[in-house]
Amino acid sequence: MKKIRAHIYIKGRVQGVFYRFWVKKFADKLGIYGWIKNLENGQVEAVFEGEKSKVEKIIEESKKGPRQAGVESVDVSREKAKEIFDSFDILR
Repeated sequence: MKKIRAHIYIKGRVQGVFYRFWVKKFADKLGIYGWIKNLENGQVEAVFEGEKSKVEKIIEESKKGPRQAGVESVDVSREKAKEIFDSFDILR
């Protein structure tokens, strides 16, 4: 199974709407590792690492977010997996 890493920035109404918790639940369900955090500029930043098909799936779901969110755009950079994570965490 080919593993990849995706570094993403999510713009829109994504803070204060449980976006990070929603993504963590989805990542845990898929077996994706990495992290997610709020940025001071109102965006959310995340790193996803895992099987390519699962990473692509969580990227697509991140474009929707939870019902309360209003995602405007998602900027994605794909990289070779570094396999340094053993969980998916919400950073503060």
